[in-house]
Amino acid sequence: MPADEARAVIESGCDSGSCVRTPAVPRGHSLRLTAAAAAELCRQAAVAGTPGLMHIDLLEGGCEPWTIRLRPGHLAGFPVARADGVTLHAPAAQLPLLTGLLLDYRGDLSGGAFLVRPVEGVHTCACGAAFRRDPGRGTAGQ
Repeated sequence: MPADEARAVIESGCDSGSCVRTPAVPRGHSLRLTAAAAAELCRQAAVAGTPGLMHIDLLEGGCEPWTIRLRPGHLAGFPVARADGVTLHAPAAQLPLLTGLLLDYRGDLSGGAFLVRPVEGVHTCACGAAFRRDPGRGTAGQ
């Protein structure tokens, strides 16, 4: 990441009265969030006491090589997405796998779940939480 982008800082989570300063999302290293995903991430962060901050990482295994895991707070890494008052952070080593993914949220009376929506070069499992990059189209690592 270029030094000028690493120094760029924005404020997020200010609607709760306590501002949290986080680095800007680097260009080209972004995960896209639907409005439903951003709203649910924001809700979960607020309930956990870390308004505006969430963390995503990838676990190996499951029905596809990579499964998403979301947790409240800024545990480590760089911001990969920002929308509607929430910033999503991820480990630096996983940035290439997350770039270009589309994260959605679907909920109904029986519950809800975050889903990785299919985009070009990505195959998702029927469960929606696991994915793989198609060979030759994705990034290093899979």
